[in-house]
Amino acid sequence: MRRSLLLAALAIPALTQISSAFDDPDWHKPFPPFRIVGNLYWVGTWDLSSYLIVTPKGNILINSGLADSVPMILASVEKLGFKFSEIKLITATHTHFDHVAGLAEIKRLTGAKMLIEEDDAPVMESGGKADFRFGDDKSSRFEPVRVDQRLRDGDKIALGGTEITVHHHPGHTKGAVSFTWTVRESGHDYRVIIANMGSINPGVNVSGMPKYPDIAQAYARTFHDQKEMQIDIFLASHASQFHLHEKVKPGDPYDPQRFVDPQGFHASVERLEKVYLDQLEKERQAR
Repeated sequence: MRRSLLLAALAIPALTQISSAFDDPDWHKPFPPFRIVGNLYWVGTWDLSSYLIVTPKGNILINSGLADSVPMILASVEKLGFKFSEIKLITATHTHFDHVAGLAEIKRLTGAKMLIEEDDAPVMESGGKADFRFGDDKSSRFEPVRVDQRLRDGDKIALGGTEITVHHHPGHTKGAVSFTWTVRESGHDYRVIIANMGSINPGVNVSGMPKYPDIAQAYARTFHDQKEMQIDIFLASHASQFHLHEKVKPGDPYDPQRFVDPQGFHASVERLEKVYLDQLEKERQAR
């Protein structure tokens, strides 16, 4: 089974993402997998975050990276000593191609159930065509994936004793979400967040878009809600967003404390909120 999965994954170049103006070499570079805390592991690339949550009833994968990330994710899961075929649930923080382009292949290889926030489900099932900003950009397309379950704010993703709360944090996409749950490790409870940060892509008008007229309110809601959150371990959709490479180097010993960073999380939220408010003011003045 392991060999057949690996051979299938290595055949992915035929499906590789079309070169995009928003591509980044760090999205394609490998990074060694490692244990973050408890049953949570990093299996992503240098910058594209992919997270494996291991449970006795099967595993959960959050984010797939690009299509060419799949062989790296598969190898990382196997290197950690787990079976790729034991992934039972797949989901994502949002449906831009750099986080979901590999999900179709992963679903084929594992038979996993696809869960996505209801407002991003049309983007997932259209291969990016329904995205309010990049829908007409062929370089941002990906292989569509049928959504098995549509998520809403406050829903729980539960498997094998792990229960994850879904937080709808729109703006970056209509259905962007963050995930939180508590991991107990060595007698200590860690409140974990995999945050979808409120960054603004080039070409987005935060005062309103034809396909997203209430985008300003969506961003405002997200910043408000994230500033209210109490967390310990700060993770996000991109390694650069939570300064992964400043906190861990390949081969470092296991230490959950390196990711405890509530101050960094709230500082990042406030910085992005200022960017949003500044851009919103400029757009309104230009009218």
